[in-house]
Amino acid sequence: MTLPLPTRERFAPAIHLERLQRAAAEAGERGLDALLITPSRDYAYLLGYEAPLSERLTCLVVTPRDLPTLILPGLEEPLARHQLGDLADQLRIEAWDELMDPFTRVRDHLAPGSRRVAVQDQMWARFALGLQAALDPVKLVEAGAAMASLRRVKSPEEVERLRAAAAAADEVMTAITSERFSGRSEAVVSARIRELLLAAGHESADFAIVGSGPNAASPHHEPGDRVIEAGDAVVLDLGGTRSRYCSDTTRTAFVGTPPPEFAELYAVLQEAQAAACDAVRPGVPAEEVDAAARTIIDAAGYGPMFMHRTGHGIGMETHEEPYLVSGNAEGLQVGEAFSVEPGIYVAGRWGARIEDILVCTDEGGERLNRTSRDLYLVD
Repeated sequence: MTLPLPTRERFAPAIHLERLQRAAAEAGERGLDALLITPSRDYAYLLGYEAPLSERLTCLVVTPRDLPTLILPGLEEPLARHQLGDLADQLRIEAWDELMDPFTRVRDHLAPGSRRVAVQDQMWARFALGLQAALDPVKLVEAGAAMASLRRVKSPEEVERLRAAAAAADEVMTAITSERFSGRSEAVVSARIRELLLAAGHESADFAIVGSGPNAASPHHEPGDRVIEAGDAVVLDLGGTRSRYCSDTTRTAFVGTPPPEFAELYAVLQEAQAAACDAVRPGVPAEEVDAAARTIIDAAGYGPMFMHRTGHGIGMETHEEPYLVSGNAEGLQVGEAFSVEPGIYVAGRWGARIEDILVCTDEGGERLNRTSRDLYLVD
């Protein structure tokens, strides 16, 4: 397989300008006087670059009726202008020096009489508290819902980056399941996966879960010194960031010949994962995709052994909206990308999970991961 080269290039300035305009409109529709976005994936989504994390306040102020304002430390201004390129001309950029109070600078860019201002969900406490004091009596609320509304539907360009990330992760899964497992520790196999992810063009190898034997029953197991041996089921969950968009896929291997009991469990899991993928189409409530998998697992008697949601959204972050879980009645939308990953975990014995990334299209769900979903038999 020939993969497109990864790119750290920003999308065109026009795309980021359009995102800023949508953010301003979203704020207005939600009755917000401003969105305050500090360095984060939300910040990168809107402006196209990763600002340094620092004890000095950097804050993008988006209001419904005015130009976006970027308030940042003076020493960060040259970097910001370089990264923003032509987009800088569409912003008001205000640098503050060490003797200034940056929180009052934010206050000065809010409209008189502002009442509700949304702060970025991962904002550091020191910044949220500083803003709360400076903006009083303005009420601070979470910006998560507004930003999720902007980010959850992916553009064709974003889907292409997700597709390339998934293809690279598939290449890694094919490579690792071709290697010998027995006699190697989980940590060694995990390190090898991270090495392969970087070789496949990922900028970061964010996770490489290797859960063997009884550890396979722990969905988020941290690979350790346990040596993999014959008769072990091995859950392999890997992913990272490629061209600023995330990959995430899981397959299950078995060292040697699986006993009938495990083969039966895995057949149920395959059926459940396929049913959930087949349930994806526009307008279907997210919880119905979860139910499609859960109903099959419940009927086979494994219900209590499937203890997590069926899926999560993915994009610039591994976990984002929408979530495929009971209680989420929101209809799926064309362009949303998410995992479908049911699992069955038998405490103290073994576990199994199958995970693909899908994009909701007019015709249904397009699987971005293309490797076999059969049980991988390894040495």
